[in-house]
Amino acid sequence: MNGFAIIILTAMFTDALLGYIADILNLRQLKTELPPAFNGWYDADRYAASQRYLKVNTRFGWLVSAFDLCVILLFWFYRGFFYLDQWVRGFDWSPVAEGIVFISVLILLKSIISIPFDLYSTFVIEERFGFNKTTIGTYLKDKFKVLLLSILLGGPLLAAVLVFFQYTGTNAWWYCWLAAVVFMLIVHYIAPAWIMPLFNRFEPLPAGQLRDAITSYAKSIDFALDNIFVMDGSKRSTKSNAFFTGFGRHRRIVLFDTLIEKHSTQELVAVLAHEMGHYKERHILKMLSMGIIQAGLMFYILSFFISHPGLANAFFVEEVSVYAGLIFFGMLYAPVEGFIGIVIQVISRKHEFDADRFAAKTTSNPMEMITALKKLAVHNLSNLLPHPLYVFLHYSHPPVLQRIEAIEQTALANKCQAS
Repeated sequence: MNGFAIIILTAMFTDALLGYIADILNLRQLKTELPPAFNGWYDADRYAASQRYLKVNTRFGWLVSAFDLCVILLFWFYRGFFYLDQWVRGFDWSPVAEGIVFISVLILLKSIISIPFDLYSTFVIEERFGFNKTTIGTYLKDKFKVLLLSILLGGPLLAAVLVFFQYTGTNAWWYCWLAAVVFMLIVHYIAPAWIMPLFNRFEPLPAGQLRDAITSYAKSIDFALDNIFVMDGSKRSTKSNAFFTGFGRHRRIVLFDTLIEKHSTQELVAVLAHEMGHYKERHILKMLSMGIIQAGLMFYILSFFISHPGLANAFFVEEVSVYAGLIFFGMLYAPVEGFIGIVIQVISRKHEFDADRFAAKTTSNPMEMITALKKLAVHNLSNLLPHPLYVFLHYSHPPVLQRIEAIEQTALANKCQAS
């Protein structure tokens, strides 16, 4: 046990304790009385189901977190990292090849351990509350595709990072940063056209009232829109959503088929106005820029610790290596990453308010956006009254009641200006 080990252990237990406290406060925030804004939207049984859904997922999350923590500690203190390191060194390959095997084995072990919990969440919890539409066949195909993509996309990036830190000395961190930025841009560019269709079917929104309404609205805000797609979200879940992805000629707006089934044309236009608002307000570019800065900061700090003997010794590894240093630094860096993640979520929640405001102003019918939000919350069994600490730690979107209140204020302000 050295200083690095103490810091990492303290961070792990602090994170677990803080998460548990936030969960407890979140559960205690539940009330049997329906918020007035949702009167007439939730019946008693559906509202009770939303609270049961939260409780079941929270308690299941405790089990998963506790199990993961125990596995990490057991692997660590029973010298799992040491034995794995000795095993890969026995191949007598290059440091890069040994590193790929070392990290791949850890990722594979983590994936295998998570499968039973993932299966239970999908086929028991989601099934119980009427959401799951995934078959075992689809589930297995998804796992295989994720594995294949990890090898084809993640493998070269991992190899590049190992090569740079192994052979390029003090320049390694910014070589890695440049490689990561190129990787992020490529994935961001190809994901809509090449990666996402591996998992779902995307069909152009057919001609008709909905497409005409969306196209008309896009023209009114000077938004060039060629690609509107319907995704077969019902293949895996009954939950509804919409999103904006990509840039350039691969930019596209996507509607879940489950969303179209449950919303009117004007409600769908309001939802897409929100998504277009993200683009018009440059939120996508801002979040991508923050991701690039975050990656640069991480690689810069990594350059000071990746070959530190004390970090290797904290995990009982006798010989310093770049590949082990990457894994150990990830655990040391977790508190910093967690803090940055919270800051990014604060910014993300602000962006959601901005996009709602944009939609409310440009559609001239904010009530449609409010109606869409209410329908989504009811259908997805959203928690209407999350605790502020839980929101602060975990929410990338503001709670639905706060969004509704902000839209109503925007509507009132627009009405006052018009009069």
